[in-house]
Amino acid sequence: MRRVSDIRFLAPVRRWTTVLPPLWGDAALALLTLFVQLWPFLSRENPLGGSWHWWGYMVVVAAAVPLIWRRRAPVPVLVACLLPTGLYDLVDQVPSQPIWYAGLVAVYTVAAHTRLWTSLSLLILAVGGGLLVVGSSETALRGVVCFVAAYAIGRAAASSRAHAAALEERAARLGREREVEAERAAERERARIARDMHDILAHAVSLMVVQAEAGPVAVRSDPVKAEAVFDAIAAAGRDAMVQLRRMLSVLKEEEASRAPQPTIAALTTLTDQVRATGLDVTYSSSGVPGPLTPDTEVAAYRITQEALTNIVKHAGATHAGVELTWQDDTLMIDVTDDGHGGEASLPSGGNGLIGIRERAVACGGTAVAGPRTDGPGFHVRVRLPRPVTA
Repeated sequence: MRRVSDIRFLAPVRRWTTVLPPLWGDAALALLTLFVQLWPFLSRENPLGGSWHWWGYMVVVAAAVPLIWRRRAPVPVLVACLLPTGLYDLVDQVPSQPIWYAGLVAVYTVAAHTRLWTSLSLLILAVGGGLLVVGSSETALRGVVCFVAAYAIGRAAASSRAHAAALEERAARLGREREVEAERAAERERARIARDMHDILAHAVSLMVVQAEAGPVAVRSDPVKAEAVFDAIAAAGRDAMVQLRRMLSVLKEEEASRAPQPTIAALTTLTDQVRATGLDVTYSSSGVPGPLTPDTEVAAYRITQEALTNIVKHAGATHAGVELTWQDDTLMIDVTDDGHGGEASLPSGGNGLIGIRERAVACGGTAVAGPRTDGPGFHVRVRLPRPVTA
């Protein structure tokens, strides 16, 4: 309990010393040292009668005052504090000084604020010089112990300060790394949202354009089919609006009710939408369907959507096929058509093909695209990994 109370008592003192300018703190320390070194003059009487010799006062003042600049010039201050003490006993009418505190403070400062070999060399010189002028072995032993202890405390303070600086630097570095990682995560999220919005808009607009171009012909020849065309345009627009609202809700700060992203289960609906444009689309799945990670589920839908959108916009095809092949650790997606889009290939194709590749790579898969080898048209093959189940 006493240690706790001592720590609580010292806390305001520590805060005060950290706020106080260094020069003021060193001046206060020099004044305190001067008072302690002068205390023998004030507490003792001269056994020879009269007052103490002025020489003693002058030496004490000369040894204590340099401590004001101890942190600015530790080595010169050490020399300035030790040299006068060696001249203290030149006269007899001075009180004995049990410990020269100014020298101890100077040794501590050198140990705490200079390099190891510099401070160690100065300690050896200080101890050696002190042994030359002491008058007894007891005084010599006491001086050596005090100087070595002050040096050790100074080195410990230097190590603690260096360790604290290293921790602060590490914390700052980790903070910068976290900021960079957060920025990268935000960039990845923005890129993902941009890809999703591109897929949604490109798919919906492509369907609406194809239907709108066929609308006038259908109006003149088959009103019933024309009505279906306009229904398909409206459905594509509504679906695009729903998906865009869902995507933009992610950017809002407040929590909102969000529908799930479309996944493989929605591929049949997707092919039905494309089939309404007049393109003959077949959809098939082989193997045993199994679980996929959520990002892979979304990627599979978006990749198929982008591939079909490219066929509608660029291929001029009459038939397209979507085939899913479920394997033990892989889902293969093959999208083919019989159009004239065989001149593009990954990764040199347009933004749509690049988006397909990026989505596959983001999930740990691969994507290749190019002309079909079994006839006219284009072939997109995507491999997406499946989690291995025991």
